[in-house]
Amino acid sequence: MRVQLLTAATITLLAAACDNPEPAQPRKSIQVRSEQQEGLHKLSDEYRHIALRRAIYDAGRSCKTVTKSGYVQEYGNLSMWTASCDGGKSWAIFVGPDGSVQVRDCRETEQLKLPACVIREEKPAAAG
Repeated sequence: MRVQLLTAATITLLAAACDNPEPAQPRKSIQVRSEQQEGLHKLSDEYRHIALRRAIYDAGRSCKTVTKSGYVQEYGNLSMWTASCDGGKSWAIFVGPDGSVQVRDCRETEQLKLPACVIREEKPAAAG
C-alpha cells in the first residue's frame, strides 16, 4: 500500500513538472557565408556592378549596363542584392553560401513573397 501511495505521489509531482517546464534558452543562429557573399561587400561600386551584371547574364537575363546596385539584406542563408539596369529593369540577385546565384525580376518579389529590391544604406565605418 505504501509503495502504491509513493508511486502515485511521484507520478503527480512529475505531471506537475511537465506543466511548468524550464524556459527554453534562446538559440544562437550560426551563419555560414561564402567567399562570394563576403566578397561582394568588399567590391567598389564599379566592380560590384560588373559582378552583378555577370550574374544576371549567367542566369539568362539581359542587362547592358548596371546603373545602380547595392546590398538589400540577408534572406535565409542567401545574401540579397539588387541591380538596376539601363532601360529601367531591376533584378534581385540572391547569392548562396555555396556560391550559387539566383536572379529574379524585382517586379516579381512581392508576388513571390520575397523582400523588396530596396538597397540598404551602408553604415559608415566608425572613426578610429
